[in-house]
Amino acid sequence: MSTDLAVNPRGIAVTANAAKRILSVMASEAPGAMLRVSVAGGGCSGFQYIFDIDQEKAPDDLMIERDGAKVLIDETSLDLLEGCTIDFVDDLIGQSFRITNPNATSSCGCGTSFGI
Repeated sequence: MSTDLAVNPRGIAVTANAAKRILSVMASEAPGAMLRVSVAGGGCSGFQYIFDIDQEKAPDDLMIERDGAKVLIDETSLDLLEGCTIDFVDDLIGQSFRITNPNATSSCGCGTSFGI
């Protein structure tokens, strides 16, 4: 695995680009704010990624830290996100967080919906 990824025991990685963007977003939030990534039913392909800002870590959350940025993932979402990479991209269709998920068997063009 690339040395520019912060990886935890569940194999979830946060890239340096994602960490930089998280820190930028959190700079305008209350001190201690963290990015919460979760999975919910819905979207074009069955599941969708949800990105929220949270002030508190729940007891069962996994917290990933990368270059000062903190990402929270709830226990329910962990199995669906295991082995994924959270990145931030700036391309022709715009800027966004992008999750590369090895568990997904299908995805939608929106980039936030996937199937298993």
